Amino acid sequence: MSKLIRPLGALLVAAALLAGGTAGAQAGDAASAPALSGAPAGYVAPAEPRPGDTAAERRTSQPGNNAPVWRAARESGTQPGYTSLPGAEKGVLIQPLVQYPGARMTTAGEAWRQVRNQWILPYGGSLLLIVALAIGLFYWRKGALGGHEPDTGRMIERFTPLERAAHWTNAAAFVVLALSGIVMAFGKFFLLPVLGHTLFGWLTYVLKNAHNFAGPLFAVSLTVVILIFVKDNIASKADFVWLSKAGGMFSDQQIPSHRFNAGEKGMFWWGVTIPGLVIAASGLVLDQLVPGFGALRGEMQIAHMVHATAAVVMMAILTGHIYMGTLGMKGAYSAMRTGYVDEGWAKEHHELWYDDVKAGKIPAQRSTPVASSVAPQPHASRPA
Repeated sequence: MSKLIRPLGALLVAAALLAGGTAGAQAGDAASAPALSGAPAGYVAPAEPRPGDTAAERRTSQPGNNAPVWRAARESGTQPGYTSLPGAEKGVLIQPLVQYPGARMTTAGEAWRQVRNQWILPYGGSLLLIVALAIGLFYWRKGALGGHEPDTGRMIERFTPLERAAHWTNAAAFVVLALSGIVMAFGKFFLLPVLGHTLFGWLTYVLKNAHNFAGPLFAVSLTVVILIFVKDNIASKADFVWLSKAGGMFSDQQIPSHRFNAGEKGMFWWGVTIPGLVIAASGLVLDQLVPGFGALRGEMQIAHMVHATAAVVMMAILTGHIYMGTLGMKGAYSAMRTGYVDEGWAKEHHELWYDDVKAGKIPAQRSTPVASSVAPQPHASRPA
């Protein structure tokens, strides 16, 4: 529990520092700013000029010492300077130092940098690697699930064209965002030594722009996906039975479920809807597409921490979803690719949904029965 509380506490402290830095920048006068009595760790102040020294004498006796300029820049948070550039903080070059009870004096920018480099990147990267390793071990031990019920040759429509279009549009945007985000966040650790600074710089520049353009597409398609699939992802009594038996993943027994089982419903809410909406909202702030938000650096820093944390969670959960939809379950990929599944597959994996379709309770296109001379074939023999 302490391992979970520590990063959460760090995020809350950093958010408080950033909010304080934003408020100080908006106040814009020295009287309302917190008293400065120290400097962040590692800060080395320029040597103070001796009394009577002129700028010319200081250039001679202390070459490179431009103390007045850096002092003015450091104090710009409470005494903004002048610039012709537009922006809410146009006269503030460096965020001011702030002091909070129980925390050392630091700048909001330094607080954001420490949270990103010491918490989000190492813990987020570790989570993604652990998920990938766990999926690899599961596939090695269990292989692809399903294929026990023979094909009948009769097909049932599982996904409509609208559902498939919304899914693949959102999936394509997610892949672009995930790959570009991984490269921008972790690429310096595994790509930079291989590609070199020049090529890696161009790659991240291209991916940054792709990330910015794919973001609004992801937000719109995510909204469509939620509206289309929410009605089939409401919890039911059968879901608790499915959960009590872990969906039959550790046995050869398939647990009956409706159109989506409890695992898929959990993925919809905790892997798509909740983190997806957080990512979309914070991403639009970072793109400065939300009026009234993102104008101040403190707001951008908070939005970035929320955005990165939610993105790591979503990528970790959807990695499992992508695995189950491709290698992890026989016939699952073709269901979303073509929209149809064999009746044998439907009966094996979603028996309650299959029964409702047969009873006419759920409208779904069904093919006519094939000739009885055609022998049913197991899923394993079907071409991908």
